[in-house]
Amino acid sequence: METTTPNWLQKRADLSPERTALIFNDQTWTFGEIFEIAAKTAGKIAGLLPGSSRRAAILMNNTPETVWVIYGLWQLGIETVFLNCRLTASELLYQIKDSETGLIIYDCSLTDTVNELSKALADIPIISVNELAERPASEPAIRKEFALADVCSIMYTSGTTGKPKGVLQTYGNHWWSAAGSVLNIGLQENDSWLCAVPVFHISGLSILMRSIIYGIPVILMEKFDEKTVNRLLSSGQVTIMSAVTSMISRMLAKQGDQPYHPAFRCLLAGGGPVPKPLLDICKERKVPVFQTYGMTETSSQIATLSPEDSLKKLGSAGKPLFPSQLKIMTGEKEAKPLEEGEIFVKGPNVTPGYLNRDEANAASFKDGWFSTGDLGFKDEEGFVYILDRRSDLIISGGENIYPAEIEEILLSHEEVSEAGVTGIPDEKWGHVPYGFIVAEKPVKEDEILAFCRERLASYKVPKRIIQVKQLPRNGANKLMRRLLSKLI
Repeated sequence: METTTPNWLQKRADLSPERTALIFNDQTWTFGEIFEIAAKTAGKIAGLLPGSSRRAAILMNNTPETVWVIYGLWQLGIETVFLNCRLTASELLYQIKDSETGLIIYDCSLTDTVNELSKALADIPIISVNELAERPASEPAIRKEFALADVCSIMYTSGTTGKPKGVLQTYGNHWWSAAGSVLNIGLQENDSWLCAVPVFHISGLSILMRSIIYGIPVILMEKFDEKTVNRLLSSGQVTIMSAVTSMISRMLAKQGDQPYHPAFRCLLAGGGPVPKPLLDICKERKVPVFQTYGMTETSSQIATLSPEDSLKKLGSAGKPLFPSQLKIMTGEKEAKPLEEGEIFVKGPNVTPGYLNRDEANAASFKDGWFSTGDLGFKDEEGFVYILDRRSDLIISGGENIYPAEIEEILLSHEEVSEAGVTGIPDEKWGHVPYGFIVAEKPVKEDEILAFCRERLASYKVPKRIIQVKQLPRNGANKLMRRLLSKLI
């Protein structure tokens, strides 16, 4: 029997129509108002999708209009593909074609990128949010229920092969992610969540989900700005915030010794463990840091380290949230405490799989457990430690960067015969990619960097290109990325 829930936004609007739902700059909307806007937006979108297509992509930054479009699509039961606004047209094109989306709605600030895309997408309707606003609204059939097994959103994440994979996220995944989070951090009457992370990432989208399910306001920022964030955290307007290490560093550097308002009770830190010096500052200034571990495939956090354990368990990602399970495997056996192995997770917040990737799905799931590709261990008390993030994944300012994707670009340069990429520690971004190349004759670093800038999002472009005689490889001739840093 299919498990369903009432349409979340419609239900929330019915339960709490006058409660504040969204704050953007000086504008405020209630849940009742947002549902009306979402229904009207759904009426404008209806009819744009060709044929039987039930999938649309959005290329939009953090604005209220983005929220209206997301909620409008869901009122129609349309699967939403979230495109990263920082990607190049060629990167986006692959994801659009792979997802077989039937419609693209975009932010007018991204018109140049869309103009490039449109040359290769003559058969897909592409409409700006401004054009959408001018369309007449019909009265479409609003979904009264969501089946928890139905796909709600799709987000692309690169794999170790460098080819992005569409992660399927169901309504049930989002529901249980929200449940696990609230069972961990609790819910208070005055709670409000600051969203200064992109909604096209799971960290941002999950905040919108929790707002509806919990009935709390989201304070949405178009982009992260430490001065504005500090003002909000000092005002008592914000109780919860999601951030990555680079954001926290910038916030605290700007704030100085001034304490935040005591209403600010939870800073969920993702994108890798928070360094000890920063934790020390947070403890000294009474900043309540909750270190987390999660990924797109787990619909946000799946384990969290509470503030009281943040220094005692330095470097730990905490323990699995209530609906989730996590185990460490060495081959076919579960690892003993302190024994390193591969991290597997299980729970109703874990993706059912990747879009159009039967081979990847078969490799990623075993007896209901999802292989994260991360290496780690548990201590004697069950706290999880991550040793290697997703097979050489580089996390830079909260963005996931896979070396293989950059290596593929480097190898496409006519002068480059071999290429390797690894993350190098960086005070501002946590880590940044460095590229190592082998070529028969000397190649100018600036030339290779310019080549990369034309083909990669700015945050993926290596900070340095270093030409070497040979790359470190093992007996099976596989590149050993961990040894690349020794070549600097």
